[in-house]
Amino acid sequence: MNHQAVPPALASASPLHFPFSHPPEPGHTTEVAPGVYWLRMPLPFALDHINLWVLRDDAGRFTLVDCGLNTDTTRDLWEQHFERLLAGARVARVIVTHFHPDHVGLAGWLTQRLDAPMWMSQGEFLMAHVSYGELPGHRRDDQLALYRRHGLDAAREAAIRARPHSYRRGITEPPPAFIRLMENDRVRIGGRDWQVIVGHGHAPEHAALYCAQSGVLISGDMLLPKISTNVSVWPEQPEADPVAQFLASLDRFLPLPEDTLVLPSHGLPFRGAHQRIAALHAHHAERLAEVVDACAKPASAADIVPVLFRRQLDDHQMSFAMGEAIAHLNHLRLQERLVRAEGDDGVLRFTRTG
Repeated sequence: MNHQAVPPALASASPLHFPFSHPPEPGHTTEVAPGVYWLRMPLPFALDHINLWVLRDDAGRFTLVDCGLNTDTTRDLWEQHFERLLAGARVARVIVTHFHPDHVGLAGWLTQRLDAPMWMSQGEFLMAHVSYGELPGHRRDDQLALYRRHGLDAAREAAIRARPHSYRRGITEPPPAFIRLMENDRVRIGGRDWQVIVGHGHAPEHAALYCAQSGVLISGDMLLPKISTNVSVWPEQPEADPVAQFLASLDRFLPLPEDTLVLPSHGLPFRGAHQRIAALHAHHAERLAEVVDACAKPASAADIVPVLFRRQLDDHQMSFAMGEAIAHLNHLRLQERLVRAEGDDGVLRFTRTG
């Protein structure tokens, strides 16, 4: 449940400012603000990296933010960090922004190795356990049944079913207990308060962190500089409208000062959050209008995928693209810009109104 199928890069209303021209080398860190360290881990996908963050706490302690995917490469890189920046230090907590594998992946391993608690929102904690346990609504069969109902062809369904990747393989067993993060909570780290800003749409209860004293936002996947994060419908909530949730959540960042340094999970740190939010709103409005036009005659989510993603998609990317296409169609139906009907073949198709 990640965001590998993403639209092309989006142009901001005005250029964003990137104070760091390149990421840290593997196993090394870059201090992006006093006591805030940036490290990067590789991902074996088209989106080939995740940014992680280490916050210097009091008396030689540190806080980790996000964990990386459960791979030997990620573990080896963490071991290098334990020998460098974190050598001899105590980790006070491991904060996880949300349940997707590249973020929570090694949380179980890290919390055990470091004897540190995991801090996470309740929605993300429960979703990690439900997905890891492959409970009803979170199994591959459930996912493919949803996609089939929305027009996925048999050949592509078989290819997705045959893929070895799964959520369970991407993470270690999640910790059995956690410390809960909630909207507007303040986490005291290094004498400074980090405010929790909860977002929806990309994940159930995504926790971003904002420090007013430092002028820094750890945005996770909610605010990225070059791509629009995946916003999908999943089997347990087939009628959901995550597009509306995501767009409303973006506006929660508007009160932040324009010169806030945004630390995203993917891409480079940047300044210009207001421009980026405006660009994302414009992007989604444009894509929604294109979907309405494409539904001049009845169209399924599978028919809409090429409208949203104008390139060839591998089977991994197609899975996320289907979820995002369904999300856009659900949103437009709830706005009464589309109507939905079930065909004789059992496929749901959407047609524009008026």
